[in-house]
Amino acid sequence: MSSDTTTRRTDAELKALAEQGAADLAGLDHDADAIAAWAAENFPGKLTVACSMADAVLPYVISQQAPGVDVLFLDTGYHFSDTYVERQLVAETLDVNIVDVKPTLTVAEQDEKYGKDLFASDPASCCRMRKVEPLRKALGEYEAWVTGVRRDEGPTRANAPVVSWDEAFGLVKINPLVTWSLEDLLTFSNEHRLPVNLLVTNGYPSIGCEPCTQAVVEGGDARAGRWSGFAKTECGLHA
Repeated sequence: MSSDTTTRRTDAELKALAEQGAADLAGLDHDADAIAAWAAENFPGKLTVACSMADAVLPYVISQQAPGVDVLFLDTGYHFSDTYVERQLVAETLDVNIVDVKPTLTVAEQDEKYGKDLFASDPASCCRMRKVEPLRKALGEYEAWVTGVRRDEGPTRANAPVVSWDEAFGLVKINPLVTWSLEDLLTFSNEHRLPVNLLVTNGYPSIGCEPCTQAVVEGGDARAGRWSGFAKTECGLHA
């Protein structure tokens, strides 16, 4: 990993830095480069990017300011094959360090312990064990994480800030693409010749685990295809 061995600042210090960042970047929520530069300057060696591998825009933007940055990929064991292809392309084409974050239990071990296909009977528990808990452990050595949360993705993200203190994970959270649309992402990807998960242009604007993700009708809520049939729109990482 690219994170250094310097002592992690206290929560109080990081909370104050998050507040300062929100003030410094007020009015710049559309400027991903400025947000990335602020992140790189304030968290050298203690910054990481979480990427779902729907596209390569977020790791690209951050790596321009923080070359070699750690990019966390939650390898749940349930991903589409296209998602693994995108992960490999990101690793091969960008100046980043991919860190595969895996659950404690394999899919087979989870099936044996909790019953086959837990995602179908208790998706919240499945997400907790395969996403939230592994990410919490992985984030422990960093001071800030960068995510691809966008306000246009749905009601639960409509008021997402650029910079905030993430109480759930105990570090600063930065959203450089918060004002972007899916069209913005695709246009940027084309202009910079960045790889895009083939699912994105085939009806999957939001990509999660294969068993819990369906295509969305054109013009529909970007996250409508996630956990269809359940009163659930978030895996627990961002809400």
